[in-house]
Amino acid sequence: MAIDQETEMTDAEIDDFLSRHETGVLSLARTDEPYAIPISYGYDDENREFYMRMVSTPESEKRQFLESEPEARLVVYDEAGSTYRSVIATGDLESIEPSALTPDEIAQYGDAKRPLFEIWAEGKDALNIELYRLVPSTLNGRRTEVDREE
Repeated sequence: MAIDQETEMTDAEIDDFLSRHETGVLSLARTDEPYAIPISYGYDDENREFYMRMVSTPESEKRQFLESEPEARLVVYDEAGSTYRSVIATGDLESIEPSALTPDEIAQYGDAKRPLFEIWAEGKDALNIELYRLVPSTLNGRRTEVDREE
């Protein structure tokens, strides 16, 4: 399999792609330690911002990373036939207090899908559910066509 053509996606293509998808992999880093998790998101294509709900227990690794205010990278990708597309957003995660949400922001969090089922070792009352916004400092997309005949 050889790469036949690789092109950068336009801003409009990136916005369309992110609006049609709802999951990605969020990577957080602090010092020399990485942490990556699958997440669902809502995307505001007008302001080019992501909205996410983060669920964790007080002692979890996820909570430790979130509290360290890490750099964040969100990767959203798909494959259709011989075309691969990916978008990478980098920036800081910003914790949002529910009382400070605007109606438009509430709608974006509503677009962040919940899992079809939830399994927690502890009861739901022991979970921290926090809202975050990612305003990317960089947002890049790439489309790659591959030749599967080689």
